[in-house]
Amino acid sequence: MKIFVGLGNPGGQYAQNRHNIGFMAVEAIAEAHGFQPWKARFQGQVAEGRLGGDKVLLLKPATFMNLSGQAVGEAMRFYKLEPADVMVFHDELDLAPGRLKVKFGGGHAGHNGLRSIHAHIGDAYGRVRMGIGHPGRKELVSGYVLHDFAKADADWLEDVLRGVADGADDLARGDSAKFLNAVGLRVSPQRSSSGTAPKKPGAAKTTAKVAEQPAVAAPDEEPAPDNRNPLQRLADRFR
Repeated sequence: MKIFVGLGNPGGQYAQNRHNIGFMAVEAIAEAHGFQPWKARFQGQVAEGRLGGDKVLLLKPATFMNLSGQAVGEAMRFYKLEPADVMVFHDELDLAPGRLKVKFGGGHAGHNGLRSIHAHIGDAYGRVRMGIGHPGRKELVSGYVLHDFAKADADWLEDVLRGVADGADDLARGDSAKFLNAVGLRVSPQRSSSGTAPKKPGAAKTTAKVAEQPAVAAPDEEPAPDNRNPLQRLADRFR
């Protein structure tokens, strides 16, 4: 069994914050893989399902970011799991928007959610570091992470979340390279038979080779106009 933890702050006012990209990631996995409905448990919200042939518990701590370790530790102890069975999705200032890295062990780099998890279960757990970029100056960081993603971020953010859901089975099986490939195929599609697809900013970091993807045929009819802005469309998809 695995526990996939998404870090964020509970409450509608924080739902689209950059700091909540971890919540968004596990919500995307739950939707794409038909997990059971979210319910209150372990000082958070949990959803149960299967990934990679194994049972997985998705967890969104409801304790606010700087106390996230309480929920993670409680869930881990209940299921008698080891830190290595825990994978945490969190925002990463030191990576460009749309870039992801998978890391096991090591420090918390000042991230309050990781700091709390370190205090409760140690450092031998996995993390998916989800790049959101840096505002440029240290004094701007708090306001930056607690501010909603800009409308211009909507396209790459949706691609990243779809890619995370695509690769969730591989991540649960312990194949981080295939997981990153899945994200890369969404964020930076490979050249198709009709030519080279335009690159999108912030491809996920991976060294594994990926297959070329077929061109997608254009629809016969124009779709009905959608007057929602990009962030509203993204929020509606994962609500």
